[in-house]
Formats: sequence, C-alpha cells, structure tokens
Amino acid sequence: MLVNENQKPGSYEIKFDASNLSSGIYFYSLNAGEFHQVNKMMLLK
Repeated sequence: MLVNENQKPGSYEIKFDASNLSSGIYFYSLNAGEFHQVNKMMLLK
C-alpha cells in the first residue's frame, strides 16, 4: 500500500520502489470514495 490517508483534492506524486519485485504483470487498485478502478502494470527490469 503506497497511500492510505485522506488527502485534499489536487495532484500528488508518490515514488514506487520496485527494486525488490521481479519482472512481470502486477495489478493495482485506485480507490477514492465511491470510485474504484483496477489496472495492470508491466514491470520490466
């Protein structure tokens, strides 16, 4: 989990350190109030 807190509206940037993960397809979810979205990410090393 990268962020788990209430934030004011706006743009935010979070650094994601994937150095301990292997290459592959990962799924991540974005949740904000009633909004829920799942996407996939390809990690190549």
